[in-house]
Amino acid sequence: MDTTTQSLTTIALQKFKKNFWGVFSFWFVVVLIVISIFGYFLTPDHSENANQMHLSIHSKSPGFEVQIISIPLKEREDTKWSYYFFGFPNNTTEIPISNYTIKNNVLVFTEYSDDATLAQIKEIGIDKFPGFSSIIEVTKNCIKTQKFYLGTDKYGRDLLSRMIIGSRISLSIGFIAVFISLLVGIFFGALGGYFGGKTDAFVMWLVNIIWSIPTLLLVIAITLTLGKGFWQVFVAVGLTMWVEVARVVRGQVISLKEMQYITAAKALGFGHFRIIFNHILPNIMAPVIVISAANFASAILVESGLSFLGLGAQPPIPSWGGMIKDHYSYIILGKPYLAVVPGLAIMLLTLAFMMIGNALRDALDVKS
Repeated sequence: MDTTTQSLTTIALQKFKKNFWGVFSFWFVVVLIVISIFGYFLTPDHSENANQMHLSIHSKSPGFEVQIISIPLKEREDTKWSYYFFGFPNNTTEIPISNYTIKNNVLVFTEYSDDATLAQIKEIGIDKFPGFSSIIEVTKNCIKTQKFYLGTDKYGRDLLSRMIIGSRISLSIGFIAVFISLLVGIFFGALGGYFGGKTDAFVMWLVNIIWSIPTLLLVIAITLTLGKGFWQVFVAVGLTMWVEVARVVRGQVISLKEMQYITAAKALGFGHFRIIFNHILPNIMAPVIVISAANFASAILVESGLSFLGLGAQPPIPSWGGMIKDHYSYIILGKPYLAVVPGLAIMLLTLAFMMIGNALRDALDVKS
């Protein structure tokens, strides 16, 4: 006779593993997190914020190739480990060229131009390349053929690099905003549900007031108060999402606080906060986890909307919403991919979190 028992966590995990789309979405998010963290190992453009501009090759189609000459602005610096995670200083001037020749140890090149009649021919000597002894060595090390797999944006920046680094904003807003909403929501929800009376009335009054204000307008108001910037968006989104968590936590606490084990804890003389944090909250985390997954998706969409309005992460920090803002007019100019690519990325990431939330809901449902 098999007398082994399984914990509820193990059972829920087994049920989650059986949900194909939930598992697939989970690993999709994990892979995207790894890509965003180690983005500068993968991006063709290693400059900080992937902000290397080439105006002569702006708005090029995916797969575009061109030769680029890199002219140092100053002597090379020692490479720091932080550069691999936050980008390398932009110490070079990159010039797209059509062709080049060597004459008397001088590099003669033709700048790239869509109109060949407007292309300029320039010369540059070996003195502009410190550390190199001959112009032939310069051509081998400072001239490269670069392929733009997703094309270039309206400033001639590599769109693939901007997409990879921009994923950090969407993922960060999800984690940090949800973390803030959990802290505030669990605190107020548990407080109102456990103590009831005037405390509960005050919490519900506060929740209803905030809930009555449109989310985007409230986020805009908080953002304008705190100022435009990277962390301000995180705080603003987090402070507008806690009401949903608070309502769920309050309802769960009200249903559990009359249970016999809570009555026993009170009889043993345990304090209120010990009962809340040690006995009630661990038993209501299932619905909180589910709503947190949905809030991830909501936070990403809100941040994208703020960036589209110019209130999110400020240039040159790349964000998917900001890319749509910069290129939405190109949809009718024959180059819709400049706005469709970041839009598709937002849709896929949001869908992944929603699928994870649905899978968690089914796995944590005790009735199924």
